[in-house]
Amino acid sequence: MTPLRRLVPLSVAAVLASGVLVSCGEDVDTGSEPTVTASPSPETDSESEADPGSGETSAEEGAGGSAGGPPRVVGEVTEGLEAPWGLDFLPDGRAVVTERDTRRVLTVDPGSGEQTEVGVVEAAVPNSEAGLLGVAVSPDFARDSTLFLYYTTGEDNRVARATLEGGRLGEPEVLLDGIPLNTYHDGGRLLFGPDGMLYVSTGDAGEPDLAQDPDSLAGKILRMTPDGEVPDDNPTGGSYVYSLGHRNVQGLAFDDADRLWASEFGDQTFDELNLIEPGANYGWPINEGQGDVRGGELTNPQVVWSTDEASPSGLAYAGGDLWVAALGGERVWRVPVRGDRAGQPQDLLDGEYGRIREIQESPDGELWVVTNNTDTRGEPREGDDRILRLAP
Repeated sequence: MTPLRRLVPLSVAAVLASGVLVSCGEDVDTGSEPTVTASPSPETDSESEADPGSGETSAEEGAGGSAGGPPRVVGEVTEGLEAPWGLDFLPDGRAVVTERDTRRVLTVDPGSGEQTEVGVVEAAVPNSEAGLLGVAVSPDFARDSTLFLYYTTGEDNRVARATLEGGRLGEPEVLLDGIPLNTYHDGGRLLFGPDGMLYVSTGDAGEPDLAQDPDSLAGKILRMTPDGEVPDDNPTGGSYVYSLGHRNVQGLAFDDADRLWASEFGDQTFDELNLIEPGANYGWPINEGQGDVRGGELTNPQVVWSTDEASPSGLAYAGGDLWVAALGGERVWRVPVRGDRAGQPQDLLDGEYGRIREIQESPDGELWVVTNNTDTRGEPREGDDRILRLAP
């Protein structure tokens, strides 16, 4: 079963026709750049060329690791996880993993796969999609031994930090609370940027209009200092809001030019990959997928998927490509990046391992892929959930 999607009135100026995104009228301003529509396809021949008139890029052009053949699973790191959600890496190479429903924070040894429970976030309240969600390791972990966590309580969603010393997680210190909650659409991804700031994705909490409300923390990407303050150079003075008009962002990644990308759950028709600009409005609930940008007021996605092919959660950048973890689509999407444009996605691992929640590049250059079949919406297999090694 795919993640819960809610019907709301939309002004969607896009339809799928012959695998290409087409606007519904000549008077609709959809922006100057084309949007790529992703669809499952066989492995692309590396000698094939994109249609020069389509505005699309072949899956192999600019795709990291393509010269050595398609990416492949080369091993399993660990198994027996329960609804894993967040993943990041400590300086010593161990991974930190959060489990949504047990509220446990684990470390995983990359060699042996041994799991060690370092703490439980008691304040987290699991409820459908809510619970203990994202984790980010401090860029200064060697000095401050700090983890950052995103979790749902009985009242709201929160960002907190806690020390990890002597193999034990300290009491979380709340940095930001009051983020609207629901049993679904809670966002939850945390990522430190190259600027040292913490980026936080939030969902619309089942109230689409909150995504367009600049005074609400829902349906946004937030930007904050490691101490929980509003950076002086945020788009709006005194506001955490970095971008708005999001339905439910669960993937954040910076490319090698320090551009921020985000993967976003759509409603009934289109999921999205967006290039995030400070202060930009990504249209929800006015548009789902590509739509009228209202003279530049709104920003269209760079890639759209049908909702049964994606339900995009985690996002990573490695080898010149973006890598998208797909829950409902039960696959990984590889999206080549050329400058500030995303090319034609290629789907990998289609249905082989079930729902994919998260994907991150490990310190040794492999991609760690986190399955999510024990989250009540999948069909668990023996050993689920697990972390796989993908060689890009």
